Amino acid sequence: MASKSKYPIYIISKGRYDVTLTANNLEQSGLDYYIAVEPQEYDLYVKKLTERRVLKLPFSNLGLGSYPARNYCWEHAKNLGSNYHWLFDDNILFWMKWIDGKRRKIIDILPAIKYVELYADKTNYDILGFEEPNFVVKPPKKPFKINCHIYSAMLIKNNLPNRWRLKYNEDVDLCLQVLHNGGTTASCVYYMANKVSTADKMKGGNQTELYKGNNPKKNLLKAKMLEAVWPQYTKTVIRFNRHHHLVDWKIFKKPILKQG
Repeated sequence: MASKSKYPIYIISKGRYDVTLTANNLEQSGLDYYIAVEPQEYDLYVKKLTERRVLKLPFSNLGLGSYPARNYCWEHAKNLGSNYHWLFDDNILFWMKWIDGKRRKIIDILPAIKYVELYADKTNYDILGFEEPNFVVKPPKKPFKINCHIYSAMLIKNNLPNRWRLKYNEDVDLCLQVLHNGGTTASCVYYMANKVSTADKMKGGNQTELYKGNNPKKNLLKAKMLEAVWPQYTKTVIRFNRHHHLVDWKIFKKPILKQG
């Protein structure tokens, strides 16, 4: 699969064949990608994005959230022989960049992709990605935040022993797996990826299947599940007027670079 990015790009999607936000960004930048979808929606996604873009998953409606699809993309990338793979959620509205002290929307995201890929190759970090703009309100002193939570736009090293495994908060869990075992993460705050907020209740994806429109019982279950798996790092609190997990990422010290 020819691509302007060094590493293959994947999007996981369900129930959003009519609103392909992340794919629209990639198409606009001329980037190649795969979008992984369940069999019952394959034809609908093909109609919108063409057959060469769409990967048909070998399962459907498992009720386990997105982690089986995420692991499928991981194995697909390993079979391609790449060192890393990109994995994006399907609800990224646009990318941003700090320009003259202000966050500016950018149309061509290829420079952002290459910027993180180059940093990955130089540092050998395990998981990298783009920060959300809401968490970078001032011009950053450094282009990357180290050993923290990586969100919905991730560059993942293919030879990691870890895998996606939780129904809820699967991204937090994967980052904790890596950091707990002495690995490293880096979030780019120079370029940022702005996604639709969970609170906006966008149709499809986990919002429809798991979170049930941010039902309070589901929010409590999400937080408690993470706390049960990682009690040493996580506690359940009230944030943003709902139950939420709280992780003290500062516990993971800044690492020595593995190479470069």
